[in-house]
Amino acid sequence: MPERLFLRLDDQLCFALYAATNAVTRAYRPRLEAIGLTYPQYLVMLVLWQDGASPVRHIAARLNLPPNGVTPILDKLEAAGFVRRTRGEGDRRVVTVTPTESGAALEHEAALEQHDVACATGLAPDALKHLREELRAVVVHMEGALATGPERKTASDP
Repeated sequence: MPERLFLRLDDQLCFALYAATNAVTRAYRPRLEAIGLTYPQYLVMLVLWQDGASPVRHIAARLNLPPNGVTPILDKLEAAGFVRRTRGEGDRRVVTVTPTESGAALEHEAALEQHDVACATGLAPDALKHLREELRAVVVHMEGALATGPERKTASDP
């Protein structure tokens, strides 16, 4: 008979990531609401502030979302006057998103709010940097694992 595996919530990486994500997004929610953004809208604006005017496909790729996953977010940002969408002249299928003047002006306020959230973690800047690097490595490894398919491990494997 195979060894029985016991699952404990506190031992689960997925739960630790889930709980941490919830805590961070809860910390952002009132701060972003004060400047007129939701958390998903903030992520889109981060791409635009960093990369400049970008095709929808680029924004989606940066956020690890399908292109149709960012469309509703862009609809709301455009309605709020923070972005403008334009179709390409050579290829009308390519839609480029550009921050408006008011969208660009939000960056300073968002930076102040982000600083407050970073301070609320209680982590030193070097520890935050290390945590981000570790999480990016997890994403790279998990994406690779998803591409190659599931692999069954024994109970003693990490």
